[in-house]
Amino acid sequence: MASFIQKGAKNILQKSPHDVVFLSALRTPVTRAKKGGLRDAYDHELLAAVLKATIDRHPNLDPSKIDDICIGTVLSELGGSKAGRMAANHIGIPTTTSFHTLNRACASGLSAVTTIAHAIAVGSIDVGIGGGMESMTRNYGSRAIPTQLWNDLKESPVKDARDCIMNMGLTAENVAERYGVNRADQDAFAARSQQKAAKAQQSGFFDKEIVPVTTRWVPDPTVPEGEESITVTKDDGIRPTTTAEKLGGMKPAFKEDGTSTAGNSSQVSDGAAAALMMRRSTAQELGLSGSIIGKWAGSQVAGCRPDEMGVGPAVAIPKLLEYTGVAKEEVGIWEINEAFASQALYCIRELGLDEEKINPKGGAIALGHPLGATGGRMLATLLHEMERQTEELGVISMCIGTGMGMASLIVRE
Repeated sequence: MASFIQKGAKNILQKSPHDVVFLSALRTPVTRAKKGGLRDAYDHELLAAVLKATIDRHPNLDPSKIDDICIGTVLSELGGSKAGRMAANHIGIPTTTSFHTLNRACASGLSAVTTIAHAIAVGSIDVGIGGGMESMTRNYGSRAIPTQLWNDLKESPVKDARDCIMNMGLTAENVAERYGVNRADQDAFAARSQQKAAKAQQSGFFDKEIVPVTTRWVPDPTVPEGEESITVTKDDGIRPTTTAEKLGGMKPAFKEDGTSTAGNSSQVSDGAAAALMMRRSTAQELGLSGSIIGKWAGSQVAGCRPDEMGVGPAVAIPKLLEYTGVAKEEVGIWEINEAFASQALYCIRELGLDEEKINPKGGAIALGHPLGATGGRMLATLLHEMERQTEELGVISMCIGTGMGMASLIVRE
């Protein structure tokens, strides 16, 4: 496979004027859909908050230098492109900066970052912002699965075609059944995610990556005139007192005799994230090289069977390691999205990864999974954790609805 990156950890760690670098990676708090602090906010409102924080973080960068913005989103009306463009202009990014959105389901945010990285790498732009936004409070439900389909697809003789709209919870059950991931292990994994996230939050490990959001709050939705203004500063889905024993008492959520529950699956959430990216030589020309916090070192996407879409990281990560020439032992931190405990555990076991290096600050079971924003959230979490642990290489990976996996290699500076 052709590559425009240097291969092997030793080469990847070297600095080149052509590197695609990150100057910041920020996110809003991630809060519980319909219950959390951002339930009354709009997805593009969250995007505006994180874009403004990105601009404010770099006062020496003229916003007109930003060539393009790409934002991942899954459920937004009209793909979020109109409201997102409005939000960018609203906070001071000029009309000369182009804007677009994309949808690769759960990997939308990471795909958006990769899209900007590719554009910088091939020289079509010099500076860009990649990220994601999602209000599952406002948009989750009927929009998650198409209600109108071409009849030939509904009755397709190709099982994989029909399975593309299978309930994600049932795909998690398939992974658990086919690969022997039992309920007790899933609950134990979920409890560890909550406990790690709680410890990280209490220790202030999320503070550098989170942008406070001031928004409206309606305490009683039946009394709209009771609207208040609140500032949300922390993720609110974390449950510090969670134990495997408590989770063991929860009923299956998707199948009567299943093993996936609300407690060992990712939370439905709201949030946004954005990363400022540019070519290293551009950062040097603009006097911003001192702000570089990391670099993008490659991404790969791989397909898998739709009815077990959760195995995605197990097929995407080996493809990424082969593409970059990096051995799994050289990776210091793995951010693997916890769509469901069953699929995350299967992927970790199948790849032979050290669980101590997986999601050290917890994952989507504790933090939430605001579909289009998750990849950007994971990037912000990874880069700041790599700095804290002084690790040089990290990987982000997730499964993707309809049967795919994505993975990206990130280098700390």
